[in-house]
Amino acid sequence: MARFSLLIVDDEPNILSTLRRALELEGYAVEVAGSGRIALEKLAARADGPRAAPFDGVLLDVAMPEMDGLATLKAIRERHAELPVMMMSGNATLATAVEATKLGACDFLEKPLTTDKVLITVQNALKLARLERDAEELKQKTREELEHALSIIGGGPRMRRIFETLRKAAPSTARVLITGERGTGKELVARALHEWSKRKDGPFVKLNCAAIPGELIESELFGHEKGSFTGATQQRRGKFEQAHGGTLFLDEIGDMTLSAQAKVLRVLQENEVERVGGQETLTVDVRVVAATNKELKQEIEKGRFRADLYDRLNVVPVEVPPLRERKEDVPALVEHFLAQACAANGKRAAQVAQGAMSLLMQHDWPGNVRELKNTVERLVIFASANSIDEEEVRAALPGVKAVRGRYTRGAALKDLVASAEREIVLAALDANKHHIANTARELGLERSHLYKKMRALGINHRGEPAAAGDDSADDSDSSDADGD
Repeated sequence: MARFSLLIVDDEPNILSTLRRALELEGYAVEVAGSGRIALEKLAARADGPRAAPFDGVLLDVAMPEMDGLATLKAIRERHAELPVMMMSGNATLATAVEATKLGACDFLEKPLTTDKVLITVQNALKLARLERDAEELKQKTREELEHALSIIGGGPRMRRIFETLRKAAPSTARVLITGERGTGKELVARALHEWSKRKDGPFVKLNCAAIPGELIESELFGHEKGSFTGATQQRRGKFEQAHGGTLFLDEIGDMTLSAQAKVLRVLQENEVERVGGQETLTVDVRVVAATNKELKQEIEKGRFRADLYDRLNVVPVEVPPLRERKEDVPALVEHFLAQACAANGKRAAQVAQGAMSLLMQHDWPGNVRELKNTVERLVIFASANSIDEEEVRAALPGVKAVRGRYTRGAALKDLVASAEREIVLAALDANKHHIANTARELGLERSHLYKKMRALGINHRGEPAAAGDDSADDSDSSDADGD
């Protein structure tokens, strides 16, 4: 079976015959066309026909009567934008080659042709086209996976508000500062911002400022020239240059040195960088998204972070809440990480028993989403069956608290979640001494929404079962325990 299908376009029959024979001996399926018009007809028939697959590449002569190669190339590009086209010419000029390149030709062959040169050119062109297709497919897959992950993580009200902010901010050029504890998913939020922006086809470049020694951070950010310091054996492009036309994600920016902060501020003001040891000023078009787990206002007061850089970065602030403040998202996250862990470790699809899920929801997750993901993977690896039970969760999380109630085996997931929500609301009421406004604030709910949730769960503001006709869980009740 032929590996690839090629179309050769030339008005000289001898060249068509010679090239066809040489390429067919190498396993290619070859068709020929004696003019640009015939070539376009064959391309259209292949693209629209019910059986034949499209051509993988075209060898196209420049000098032809009626419709020359450049006009044919332009028509091919308009209708078959991704098709690699290699030009051929016996009297090519530099201007012709430049024009062909501008029109989208991937290579240029000078006549007389040699078999080796033709074969190498075809192989390289088809390989490059395949790599570009694979890269685009991978990029699309990554975007789909990201959207899927975000749809799961964003189930609760606080995350929904964050994603609403991101959707509005993404199309703009505004800089975004993402804050939150370690492991809350700040990089995922930054990636979502990039994928929803007009820069989604540009690069997404990240730098963890805490992982780079202070003496090397400027080289990482701005690049360096050969010989600019000991060990600089060749020129290197910095992260700002690499992110040109896209997004630069500066993670843990609170750990950046003051010297580097001053230079980043200059780049943000002027959109220009200079490599370490260099004299040339380079213009960059980069959207900066920063993240930190530190309280930058406190760092400013202590003289460890520049106030003017903070003002430049904090155009759109986004605070990612810790997992303990959005436990309603735990079941969906567990199911998501469970599927990932089973696939990655070659395990059959596993389930989490109701009691086990309840324990997972009771845990405060100091390591946030990252800790939950690692815990789920550990549970999958050491699970003795396809169902993860309470004892396995207790073994993985020795400090997990006992569940306040028991669940009936075989209950639906919605009943499990409702029971878990009831435990969370009761615990929050206890922690806030039954102060409704404070409880609602801690749970990230509007006060009226908390009342509705309590009414649906059958509890009153005292944390007791609501009796029939008991309206003490109603937001119209002025005798709640707010103590205002």
